[in-house]
Amino acid sequence: MAVKTDHRGKSRVVFERGVPAQMMGIDGTWRRECTMEDVSENGAKLTIDGSVEGLHLKEFFLVLSSTGLAYRRCELAWVNGDQIGVNFLKQGDKKKKTRSTAVGA
Repeated sequence: MAVKTDHRGKSRVVFERGVPAQMMGIDGTWRRECTMEDVSENGAKLTIDGSVEGLHLKEFFLVLSSTGLAYRRCELAWVNGDQIGVNFLKQGDKKKKTRSTAVGA
């Protein structure tokens, strides 16, 4: 394991052998084995086992434990062959709710 700084100036942990993980659709209808090659506070690089054709990769879960208790919500950043880059979504990043308030006289 090595810590490097990427072109954006962010610290990134690079794993020598990668860390086994799974990608899972937000609705739970698909899963795919993958290997996390590196990770930062904001995202990760994954090598995917098998085809990603037909999968909804715009937003999905990266499951990091066999019990499913460690996971991150992700969005696709880039694709290069069998490798993809993902950005981690923080709670509240998507679909922020707006409330309208009635002003009484």
